[in-house]
Amino acid sequence: MKIAIAQINLHIGNFSGNLARMRKAIAEAKAQGADIVLLPELSTVGYPPRDFLEFQDFIAQAEGVVEALKADAQGIAVVLGSLTVNPVPEGKDLYNSAYFLADGEVLAVQHKTLLPTYDIFDEYRYFEPAHEWQIVEYKGQRIALTICEDIWNVGNENPLYKVCPMDELIGQKPDFMLNLSASPFSFDHAKDRVHVLRANVERYDLPIFYTNIVGAQTEVIFDGGSLVMSPNGEVYDELPYFEECVRTYELGDVKACKSPKGEQPRDKMTLIHDAIVMGLRDYFGKLGFKRTILGLSGGIDSAVVAVLAARALDPDNVRCILMPSQFSSDHSVNDARQLAENLGAQYDIIPIESIYESYQEALRPHFWGKDFNITEENLQARTRGMLLMAFSNKFGNILLNTSNKSEMAVGYGTLYGDMCGGLSVIGDLYKTEVFELARFMNKDGEVIPENIITKPPSAELRPDQKDSDSLPDYAILDEVLFQYIEKRKGPKEIIAQGFDEALVRRILRLVNINEFKRYQTAPVLRVSNKAFGMGRRLPIVAKYLN
Repeated sequence: MKIAIAQINLHIGNFSGNLARMRKAIAEAKAQGADIVLLPELSTVGYPPRDFLEFQDFIAQAEGVVEALKADAQGIAVVLGSLTVNPVPEGKDLYNSAYFLADGEVLAVQHKTLLPTYDIFDEYRYFEPAHEWQIVEYKGQRIALTICEDIWNVGNENPLYKVCPMDELIGQKPDFMLNLSASPFSFDHAKDRVHVLRANVERYDLPIFYTNIVGAQTEVIFDGGSLVMSPNGEVYDELPYFEECVRTYELGDVKACKSPKGEQPRDKMTLIHDAIVMGLRDYFGKLGFKRTILGLSGGIDSAVVAVLAARALDPDNVRCILMPSQFSSDHSVNDARQLAENLGAQYDIIPIESIYESYQEALRPHFWGKDFNITEENLQARTRGMLLMAFSNKFGNILLNTSNKSEMAVGYGTLYGDMCGGLSVIGDLYKTEVFELARFMNKDGEVIPENIITKPPSAELRPDQKDSDSLPDYAILDEVLFQYIEKRKGPKEIIAQGFDEALVRRILRLVNINEFKRYQTAPVLRVSNKAFGMGRRLPIVAKYLN
């Protein structure tokens, strides 16, 4: 038996587009001689569909795609993910299901059992878990069907569920397992997948064919990296990251682990770079946009965003606006201009001093007797935000936000100013990671001027300003933030690691009191296992660590 894995780029609610991509993958699998082709989780509707699942028309169109694909299941079995309406009134109204189509009919349907409800996942909001499990028999083989989280309760030090679907299926003596997944990217998640699949192989002594989505849906990125694992725990093959692919495997070769290809290399910065480029490309492409605009300051953050945008969308579609004030250094303007020229991107220079002064003039009678402070600094940021949004409105370019995770965490940014934008490109990268990514971008030659990377970071909103005037050293700040945000460590645990107590308490307080800003920011492209946005839900009005 030959089994094809198809990792494809789906689009939420684009039923005709998803159907076309599935048909293309099925045709390719047929051409490769496959007996079965395995498509991803919820491949009819895209993942995560969220509250679209509450619309009957949405559900009906998903059912229509399954019906249409029956015609393609001739000479090949098609395994795909879709919705099933729960026929009984008790429980949730839908199942998240795997459909096994063969000979123009639905041969079997297996519902998902383990419904993740953490981080970006909210499946128990919509779906009823499976209560029955049945092997699929096809061409003399006994096949176990599982969906994504169904295999993640194995090889886990803290299992979230009390049942493992494969524990129920293994008694029916399956020959191999198929797993349909929608497993989001984070830069260290691929190794976790290998660990979980290996734990399942060791527990059940079965080969596994695992397919994953590739592509981005707003802030959630899917990297592909589908896997085939032999019963001895060896990775037989791992499909490419960040590209569509259909590959076919002889079951006997997989069982014997004959000529395995093994795992792909996983360099952190390569993965992050490629993930963000794809996230940008899909955000624009799936929304029907083409051109972008951003403020280019001569600092490291906007420089990195400009390079990513040029690589994702083509330099001709990137427009950079330089907006120097009386506090901007000459080298910042020159560095920004040089970067735009290096990229081949259009740039405009709009000095903001006169606009800023007009605001001050209008406010002077009302601010009489008040010293220069953060108010005047924010006026500059908001002046720039107003100009960028004017360009966005006039020319239809989507504005990219250039804030990093360190700044977003501690509130070192101005609402309606530098926090403007339709998409936050590097909002899941700490400042130290932004510098690391900049070095990575220059590995084959200078794209970002060296001076941008080496000069001390500064918002340049007052004379001789440096980020270090307001914030701890980024190496220290980022580590404390990582322990709090990603690791969910409390102040006592972080202090016990050797960090200064007063500093830790100050940083954690800054994170919590600035939650209101993050509620009003653009979606953040997710590249870590805990990004700001839909996967981190904290109240604005709260006392904890405030």
